[in-house]
Amino acid sequence: MEYSKLGNSGLTISRIAYGNWINHGGKVDEDTANDCVKAALDVGITTFDTADVYSDTKAEEVLGRSLQGVRRESIELCTKVYHPTGTGQNDKSLSRKHILENCHASLRRLQTDYIDVYYAHRFDSATPLEETMLAFADLVRQGKVLYVGVSEWTAEQITRGAALARELNIPLIASQPQYSMLWRVIEKDVIPTCQREGLGQVVWSPVAQGVLTGKYQPGKPVPTQSRANSSAGKPFFQNLAQRWMSDNVLTAIQNLRPIAQQVDLTLSQLAVAWVLQNQNVSSAIIGASSPKQIRENALASAVKLEPEVMNQIDEILKGFVEYDPSKTG
Repeated sequence: MEYSKLGNSGLTISRIAYGNWINHGGKVDEDTANDCVKAALDVGITTFDTADVYSDTKAEEVLGRSLQGVRRESIELCTKVYHPTGTGQNDKSLSRKHILENCHASLRRLQTDYIDVYYAHRFDSATPLEETMLAFADLVRQGKVLYVGVSEWTAEQITRGAALARELNIPLIASQPQYSMLWRVIEKDVIPTCQREGLGQVVWSPVAQGVLTGKYQPGKPVPTQSRANSSAGKPFFQNLAQRWMSDNVLTAIQNLRPIAQQVDLTLSQLAVAWVLQNQNVSSAIIGASSPKQIRENALASAVKLEPEVMNQIDEILKGFVEYDPSKTG
């Protein structure tokens, strides 16, 4: 496993992070979840990513139980706040009330005294940004949060947040956007802004909701239990994958196989390695429904892809890549 500093901070994180967005408390049973966490630790993953809203708060609970007995100082535990976690009018948003209440709830579920990186899961246009950043600042002062991050914020929103973070003297160090060979919307605006403001990228969905693993075949039915199937899972997961389910895109992805074989990687490993070639990416979040998947993708941590390989990938995917920065968030 390789490690890197997160943004301009002194915090070291693993280049591969383990995320439990869909699996813990949902897709896999708790014994398998425990095995996945153990496998992550065994391959040197120290960074664990979750959110209060995942699996209706169950994901945090499962991760908290799975990490019991692990030396707290040896891992980086990250979670998020914004989305609804209840039915009340204040059970959502980035208001002071919701941030403080949900931070305390996350700490209980995770069975920990502090969060290493606490992310604003989305931007909240209905709450004054000053109120949001002050709430984060108070949690930092109390020692309940060590660092602050944002997820799927635009370049303009990050600029405003960073200015307030400097004013409040709190460490805003991370951006968590979607990023993959097929989804590159952060490259034009978000990454340059984060470079200027000292934020590192901890990217999610490097395998494009499984599409870049090659498991979806052109001209063949979508597997019944897959995220891209309209009868399986939630519409949000389905829509993420469905935008790439045309035969033209799936054929292009199959055409990546010879490149992956050339560098002795699986398609999944190639996709994870690809995002890590960007020097602004501190870590790539992988999910897994089995320990085998973790062990496989963790090997991408130390892979260096030659410029020729990167160019070949671009040529094969030409016309299918999304670059529009307005699609952030």
